Order: sequence, then C-alpha cells, then structure tokens
Amino acid sequence: MGHKNRDKSKSRAKSSKPISKDEVNQVKNKIKRENMLLAARKVINVEKHKKRKEMLKMEEAEPSLKEQRLAENITQTTENMRIFDETIGGEIEGDDEFEGYFKEKKAPKVLLTTSKFARAEGYRLADQLVEIIPGAEFVKRGHKFSIKEIAKFCVNRDYTDMIVISEDKKVVNGLTFVHLPEGPTMFFSLTSLKMPKEISGHGRSTHHVPELVLNNFSTRLGFTVGRLFQSLFPQQPEFVGRQVVTLHNQRDFIFFRRHRYVFKESERVGLQELGPQFTLKLRRVQRGIAEEMEWEHRPEMDKEKKKFYL
Repeated sequence: MGHKNRDKSKSRAKSSKPISKDEVNQVKNKIKRENMLLAARKVINVEKHKKRKEMLKMEEAEPSLKEQRLAENITQTTENMRIFDETIGGEIEGDDEFEGYFKEKKAPKVLLTTSKFARAEGYRLADQLVEIIPGAEFVKRGHKFSIKEIAKFCVNRDYTDMIVISEDKKVVNGLTFVHLPEGPTMFFSLTSLKMPKEISGHGRSTHHVPELVLNNFSTRLGFTVGRLFQSLFPQQPEFVGRQVVTLHNQRDFIFFRRHRYVFKESERVGLQELGPQFTLKLRRVQRGIAEEMEWEHRPEMDKEKKKFYL
C-alpha cells in the first residue's frame, strides 16, 4: 500500500491537474499529503505566470487592453466601500461659530492648560503644543477652577480658543478644545503618543508659523472639526520655516504629524519629522462651553465598519 500511495503522489506532482480534497485525504501519510499540496500549488503558480506573460504580450501589442484592465481592477478597500453620508460636501447649517476667524481674520490666541492634578507627561505635551501652536500660552490649572470658569477667564482676556489636556493614571488620554466665546466644545481621546525624543532622526523645530494640512474631513461634522483645527493657527504661514503640521483623518482616526521640508536637490524634496506623534478620535461635540450634547460617539457605532462620521 505504501508503494501505491508513493506512486500516486509522484504522478500527481508531475501532472498539471488540480488535486481534490478526497484524493488528498486518501493518503494516510502526513508528509506525503503536504508534498501533494505543495506540488499542486506549484502547478497553479506556473499556470498563473504563463497567463500573465501572455497577457503582457497582448497588452504590449494593444495598449488599450491594459487601460481597460486597470480601469476594471479597482481594489476594494474599507475607504472606497464606505456607506455614503448625505452631508459630504454639504454647506454649514445654522450659526457659524468660526466666522470671526475666517471672515474677520481674527488672529488666534490660545490658552493651554491641563486637568486637575496633572503629572509630568501632561506638562511635557503642553510644552510641545506651545511650540506647535503660534500664540499659545500655558497656564497651570488651579484645583478649584472648572472648565466654565477658566473659559470665562479666557473670554475676559480676548482668548479665542482653549485646550485642556486630560490625564488618567499619569497617562495623557485626551484633549478638549473649546472655541471662544460661544463654543463649540469638542473632546478627543488621545492614543499612541510619542515625544520627539522617541522618534528616530527627529529634527528641531523653529518658531516659524507652520503650514496646516487637513486630509479627508469630508462630512459636515468633519468639516466643523477641520475648521476648529484651522482656527488654532494663523492664516498666513511662514514658508521660510519649511514646517508643516498634518492632521490626516482615516476611518475617523486623526493622525497628527509635524515635519520639515528638506530640499536635497533642485527637484528632490524630503521630509524630516519633528514630532510629537499622536492619534485623536472624536468622542463628543457640545454646544457652547460644555453645555448641550450635539454629537456623541457610542459603542454601537463601531459595529458598522464601513460607516464613518468625519
């Protein structure tokens, strides 16, 4: 019986016919079964390469075939299969809280503070954000003051925005943005924080106003989030500094990066990362200064993998 099974596996390895599961299961020896499967896969790969070579020859003779193939072979990703949102590309509804920045071109003035009983990591991130956001000032938070009281203090001193760094168990876990004087208030969870020292080959930043790049904020909610980030930076960047801040939205995760352009040659440009790195996810939007809930991320929203809100 052993000789017969060996002969069968050898003959199958040489043949170009596919092997059925029943034929593989008839072979009792595990090593022989694996050899049969490997031989079958090799045959399939050889046939694939033959077809590809034939196709390439045909496309070289007739270029329109290649254009047709590329047009039809669209890779299906989560992004291009997303559930359509009616608010994509829609106009702003109701009052525009950011009108003072965009129409009146009011220069941003940002107050930065921490949660109560902040630790070292929160202060380190605050130092980085003061460097990143031009005109930002850090004020250590007193234990008695609430966000609304701090916001009132900011309004009386002509601040346009307020940022609060949240911590839990000595780890930074969120950022709260309050646009003044009338809101909105947005809370983002923060993960994957990396300080510049943890980034290999990082550069040193300068005090120039950076360019701001916002990617994939396409829905009405995403558009509002993008306008909030825009309102933190002056409208005229200083291109001499060659610095750029990028907020890239992908599947409702916002990736923060800061780079510097490095001109290696007349036609080649590289990027040097300055840091820090972190990832934001919008958790809630409130009207005014932490008042009525306008939008909130709920756990059941994560069940539909192809539905995005930004």
